Amino acid sequence: MYYKVSGKKNADAETVVLSSGLGGSGSFWLPQLSMLNEHFRVIVYDQHGTGVSQGSVPAGYRMEDMADELAGLLNELDVSRCHLVGHALGGIIGLHLALRYPALLQSLVVINGWTKLDSQTRRCFEVRQNLLLNSGVDAYVQAQPLFLYPGDWLSENEELLQEERQHQVAHFQGMENLLHRLQALMASDLTDTLGQVIAPTLAFSCKDDLLVPWMRSADLAARLPNGEHTQMLYGGHAMSVTDPDTFNPILLDWLLRHSSQNTATPSSRLPTETSWPKH
Repeated sequence: MYYKVSGKKNADAETVVLSSGLGGSGSFWLPQLSMLNEHFRVIVYDQHGTGVSQGSVPAGYRMEDMADELAGLLNELDVSRCHLVGHALGGIIGLHLALRYPALLQSLVVINGWTKLDSQTRRCFEVRQNLLLNSGVDAYVQAQPLFLYPGDWLSENEELLQEERQHQVAHFQGMENLLHRLQALMASDLTDTLGQVIAPTLAFSCKDDLLVPWMRSADLAARLPNGEHTQMLYGGHAMSVTDPDTFNPILLDWLLRHSSQNTATPSSRLPTETSWPKH
C-alpha cells in the first residue's frame, strides 16, 4: 500500500496512524498533518484499492481484511505500538485492529463511527450506491459533499468543491472496489465484541452529521471498557476538514493525554462527554 511518513524522526517518537473513510485516500488528513508532525511520527496511507494503492478489492472483502492489511503495513514499517485515528470506515478498521491485534494500539480515535449500522446511515449509503450504479461516477461524486459538509460551508466553498469533484472523478477508486468496500462496511457489526477492546478509545462525533447520527458515537463509547465520547456541534460528517480549528486541539489533547510521556494530572483530563462549539 502507498504511504507517507512525516513528523518527528527521533527514536523515541510515538507514532500516529491516520486512516481515512470510504474514499480511502490519505490526503483527507491534510488539515491535521502540520499539527501532528510537531509532536509525533505520522503515517498516512491510501487503503487497498484506493488512491495510489492500486489493486482490485475482491467480492466478500471484510473489515477484518482491511485491519489485517494495515497491520501488515505497520509490521513492514517496524511499528509495534501506535495511536490510530480513523474517520468513519477508518475508525471501524481501528476497532477491528484493536480486536485482532490488541497490543498494537496505544490509543484509538473513532470519528463518526458506530457499533452497528444505523438506519439513517444505511439510507444514505443506499442512495449513494444507487447513484453510482444508475447514474455513474460523476453523479456519485457530485452528490458526495451533501453527505459530508454543512450547507453553509458548501455555499461558501464552491470553487474548492469543483476542484475536489474533478480530482475525485479523475482518481476514482473504481466502481467494484468502492461497492465491495461499502458492502464490507455496511456488514460490520461489533455489538457482541466491543467489550474486548482494551485500548483507550475516543468516540468523536459531530452534532450536525447527516450521515452518521451523533448518538451512534455515544452508544459506541458506552459499550467500550475504556471509552469516552466527545462531540463538536458544527462541521458535518467531515468536521476535521470543515472546522479544523476546533477539531485539531481536541484531537491533540487526546493524543498527548495518552502518550507514554504524559505527566498530566487527572484534573487536566477532558470530561467523558464534551460539546465543543463552532469558533
